[in-house]
Amino acid sequence: MTVAGCGSAAPEPAAPQPAASATLDRVGRTTELRVCSTGDYRPLTYRDPANGRWSGIDVDMAGALAASLGAKATIVPTTWSNLLGDLTSDRCDIAMGGVSVTDARAQKAAFTTAYLSDGKTPITRCENVARYQTVEQINRPEVRAVVNPGGTNEQFARETLSRATIVPYPDNNTIFDAVADGRADLMVTDAIETRWQATRGKGLCAVHPEKPFTRSEKAYLLKQGDPAFLDRVNTWLRGAMTDGTYQRFARPWIG
Repeated sequence: MTVAGCGSAAPEPAAPQPAASATLDRVGRTTELRVCSTGDYRPLTYRDPANGRWSGIDVDMAGALAASLGAKATIVPTTWSNLLGDLTSDRCDIAMGGVSVTDARAQKAAFTTAYLSDGKTPITRCENVARYQTVEQINRPEVRAVVNPGGTNEQFARETLSRATIVPYPDNNTIFDAVADGRADLMVTDAIETRWQATRGKGLCAVHPEKPFTRSEKAYLLKQGDPAFLDRVNTWLRGAMTDGTYQRFARPWIG
């Protein structure tokens, strides 16, 4: 006869094991975090063409993320046109440097929690600020809007400024010179970039950066299929945004 409550106790369920991560495993083995970045989006990422040195808020954030993983960051140069391809082909573990959250990117890769809210707004020569306040003022054939190929700036220009004269420009590091010297009338880009460019003493002014035409978010971009790595990066990012890390890196650039 079996008496209820007697006998061996049922074994405790095993504690859930953390999901395996191919990325974390590789970073741990090599002590290297490979970070794709375009190097042409100050204040977030910049590669000096004279000496190849990298700087920017997200370059510093990449170093901090790598350190949290016991590794060093290796910056892998990419372009906006090749960003997704370089990430999904395993040239890098993460993309950092002003990457806007878009549906097209989210279909092929995984975004972290957003760390910056921004939007598209014009930058022009200071004497022309009043002329380019609205999309209607800009979207005219006589207005020359310069764009860098392959990113959300070009997408905005092609879709929203279809009547304006679009001026493609291949080098995003010097693209604002085209506005300053009169080869183009303006550029529409993210407000954080217009604010920084307006401080450079080239006669350029941001047009209502506090009220951009659009609203978008910036986040870091990872390969799909590695939720453990995504969770690890998100945990680090939440801490960096609340413990002063991000603010410390941003202060020299945007105050």
